[in-house]
Amino acid sequence: MTPDPRTPVVVAGLRTPITTAGRALAGTPVHALAAPVLRALADRLPPDPPVDDVVLGNCRGPGGNTARVAALAAGLGAAVPGLTVDRQCGSGLEAVRLAAGLVAGGAGQVYLAGGAESASTAPHRAWPPTAPGEEAVRYTRAPFAPPGHPDPDMGEAADALARRCGVSRERQDAYAARSHARALAAAARGAFVAELVPVAGATADDRPRRLHARRLARFPPAFGAGGSVTAGTSSGVSDGAAAVAVVSERVRARLGVPGAAVRAAAVAGVDPATPGLGPVPAVRAALERAGVALDDVGVVEVGEAFAAQVLAVTDALGLDPLGADAERVCPDGGALALGHPWGATGAVLVVRLLARLLAPGGPRYGLAACAVGGGQGVAVLLERVGADGGADGGGG
Repeated sequence: MTPDPRTPVVVAGLRTPITTAGRALAGTPVHALAAPVLRALADRLPPDPPVDDVVLGNCRGPGGNTARVAALAAGLGAAVPGLTVDRQCGSGLEAVRLAAGLVAGGAGQVYLAGGAESASTAPHRAWPPTAPGEEAVRYTRAPFAPPGHPDPDMGEAADALARRCGVSRERQDAYAARSHARALAAAARGAFVAELVPVAGATADDRPRRLHARRLARFPPAFGAGGSVTAGTSSGVSDGAAAVAVVSERVRARLGVPGAAVRAAAVAGVDPATPGLGPVPAVRAALERAGVALDDVGVVEVGEAFAAQVLAVTDALGLDPLGADAERVCPDGGALALGHPWGATGAVLVVRLLARLLAPGGPRYGLAACAVGGGQGVAVLLERVGADGGADGGGG
């Protein structure tokens, strides 16, 4: 089959080290996290055709269109615009989805898409006074749903999801220990080196550590006395950025490099009371659109906000990351170990997928999915193209 020249293809992916808020990247504002990644990606692309746009996810930054500020700071030139999107923890993946849609629709041929978050420099926010003499009321986050709808904090939602779906404390501890162990093993063999862009002196992820389930079992509940979610089974509050180059198949072929074609993408809404289940209908919709079975997907990257959330999602999809599917689901660890820079995490998943798909003997298909506060899910299905033994960029 002749490849469609407008098929969107991810040809490169990079990220900063992910560091715990208040540590190595604490003094780096969000645009300055994204700019070095954008610059490094642009340097891997030819000047013609030029970058059509920069699309970045961001949740709690200062406003002012982070993507445009970062694009200018990266030296991409005044002619390159920027769009900042907010789908909360799915923002980075949403940026990739949007860029792929723009390429597929013929709006452009080269996009830099991803996300960035600086929890360390996020501004404090407050509701304005409603009457003379009143003080502003500070809040820690904006509402995910309006009055009359459930609007739990994410930790409380994870506890409720664990109870509803029967995800035991023991399985959560085991999964968290697994995430850290796999991230440490990946770092030790140099799996992250090619994708890392040093920023402000930070050269490596700082969160993964040796944890055992028996140690995790001693952690108290973090979000209520009757809960099962702990600090050890929750992702860290982090700083970081990640982005990918999404180009048309025409450009990929001209470059002569392998890539990962975006075969399908989907978003879905679920009950705001159980936002952690958002990836389930999104994954199913993406697979159905592509005509691909989950059994044919060689690697599945799920945003690891909480161990309970990942296990509830994988249980619903029929995956067993603690057993038969250990090499398929987050095989190099995830946000539980690396950290969770909210607006960037979805893009980190795509960077990780790309590395897996393009490795020698890599699988044909890879899937990334994120849960979103307020009850949403995002999923993107990728297929290896242009590599030895890969697809030709045609149909799925």
